[in-house]
Amino acid sequence: MTDFTSAIDTLLAPFHQFGVNLGLSRSQTLLAALGSPHQAVPIIHVGGTNGKGSVCAYLSSVLSAAGYRVGRYTSPHLVDWNERICIDDRPIPTEVALSTLSRVIAAIDAAKPTPTQFEIVTAAMWLYFAESQVDIAVIEVGLGGRLDATNVCDRPLATIITSIAIDHWQQLGDTIAKIAGEKAGILKLHCPTIVGILPPDAVAVVSERIAQLNCPAIWVKSALATRQPEALSSTSFSPLGLPWVESAGIKYPLALLGEMQLTNSAIAIATIETLRQAGWKISATALVTGMANTQWRGRIQWTTWQGHKLLIDGAHNPAAASALRQYVDTLATPISWVMGMLSTKAHPEIFQALLRPRDRLYLVPVPGHSTADPAALADLARIECPDLDSIETYRDLPSGLAAAFSTTAVHQPVLCGSLYLLGNFLSQNQPYLQKIKDI
Repeated sequence: MTDFTSAIDTLLAPFHQFGVNLGLSRSQTLLAALGSPHQAVPIIHVGGTNGKGSVCAYLSSVLSAAGYRVGRYTSPHLVDWNERICIDDRPIPTEVALSTLSRVIAAIDAAKPTPTQFEIVTAAMWLYFAESQVDIAVIEVGLGGRLDATNVCDRPLATIITSIAIDHWQQLGDTIAKIAGEKAGILKLHCPTIVGILPPDAVAVVSERIAQLNCPAIWVKSALATRQPEALSSTSFSPLGLPWVESAGIKYPLALLGEMQLTNSAIAIATIETLRQAGWKISATALVTGMANTQWRGRIQWTTWQGHKLLIDGAHNPAAASALRQYVDTLATPISWVMGMLSTKAHPEIFQALLRPRDRLYLVPVPGHSTADPAALADLARIECPDLDSIETYRDLPSGLAAAFSTTAVHQPVLCGSLYLLGNFLSQNQPYLQKIKDI
């Protein structure tokens, strides 16, 4: 399985040096050389700061339940490149990924600027989806929106902005308004737009863009708790024990955890309604089935480590950290945080959102990436939350987890701080790569 993982890494490695370089010209040139596969794929384009992946998961699950052949493109991956590119929730087989990526790389014009790694993977996604003749694709923005490599389609079926908060400010701007301008760059003339709950400064920017482009817009409100409809009480949904919620008069089960899913799921429901109005056949049964079966790894997910119950979540920016804190507060127990963060993240704000008196903190590096120094993070945590029970640093994730679970205290261990750290955990503890190999 190491060979399966490393083959794609090796193929893409020469392009890692080009880093993050926002812009559309390289993607447009590359896609033209490949026969413009993006023009053959009807898409829903999903942008925003947090919640994009969850909304993509809801939409692809519902559309698959309705009988459509559904592509889904998300980033970053947790364990393997394959999981970024899925059809009906099945990752692209490694042999197909290698073949498709090789064709994309062969189409690069050496006389023109070299595409970035993300642009190459995105081009491979378009080619795979077009040749697989998907009925529809749910496409997550990689970074920002206006200049993101996914922003090459003129007529999406719908565009979505899930949320806007400070993140990736180095590329997108250091204010909510600037970031909102970049996110709103995915909106297209006369194309339906679904918008989540945004800060006032973002509302002003997005509203102006909607007006300029004359986009039919839905401003979503959070779903509200409700009872399971009696007509479904004897169906297979009842044993699942999922909570039921209601948005815009539609009742559905909520499979993903956390208060933010009240908004994320409502965004998905509003998008499904937009598709229905455009003639897509999505029955009430398909909607309920799809919502009930939605899965999205690494986002407020319960799992186990060596037989112990463990909660994992990315929580890689302050807004995501606040959402995680809201959820763990419902557990009514102090937390043992096993954390690692990238050097580029807002460490003080993330600590402020997560840490509370009586919690414990076990800091580890994020392997294979630009990690923040655990010792420096420990010093910062002592300033931000001096009433923690303990703060310790460890050389790697396994030793940090072992320490968190070695205590007899009532603390619940939670692994968080970076999606890359979660990917490292899952690659060592979950049989995910075998699933890809067997496809």
